[in-house]
Amino acid sequence: MFIIMSIEILTGVRYLRFDIGSVCLVKTNSGIMLQIGNTIISLDILRKKFICDIQQCKSACCIEGDTGAPLTDEEVEIISNNLPVILAYMGLEGIQTVEQKGFFMLDSENEKVTSLVNNKECVFLVFENNVGQCTIELAYNDKKTCFQKPLSCHLFPMRVKEYKNFRAINLIERDICKGAFISGEKRGMPVYRFLEMALIRKFGKEWYDELCYAAENLDL
Repeated sequence: MFIIMSIEILTGVRYLRFDIGSVCLVKTNSGIMLQIGNTIISLDILRKKFICDIQQCKSACCIEGDTGAPLTDEEVEIISNNLPVILAYMGLEGIQTVEQKGFFMLDSENEKVTSLVNNKECVFLVFENNVGQCTIELAYNDKKTCFQKPLSCHLFPMRVKEYKNFRAINLIERDICKGAFISGEKRGMPVYRFLEMALIRKFGKEWYDELCYAAENLDL
């Protein structure tokens, strides 16, 4: 049971406090955003609708773009420890890329991302019937590892950016996902609901419950 404890209007910022913590709307350079703890969330995460369909997009998010999927230091270590198993699922070009360049590289912001095959698709991508599949996830589904996939992939089309004192979650709207946003709109599936498991994996169940309460009770 969630109970609103107090509502304050301070310099144009509305704060709502619940019995499970503090949630508020804050004004930023990007406009009004939701804050839960030290996380700032774009309201598009709550407003926009989305249902991914890889049969339609053919895993374009793993192919299009100028860099690979962001990786944390912990994920680099986990993938490294499980690489012999994952390699068994990979295609020849992916294996050759890993052998020549490694499975991760540094992007323009000096952050770790997955390597690319021919500067295009993710090194961990393979194709079956013209549909891309993640070899990390294939190994996980076969119970060969305990690591499902990088969180940045699991959370897409959301992106989490870590700053010194806070982190920000924004929604990436790309043409390759146009069909997914249309499908979500038709079926009334909010982004945050479609990505429930990914959000809980990243932030925990209590945080996700606060997000749901805010989405369902704030006038957005």
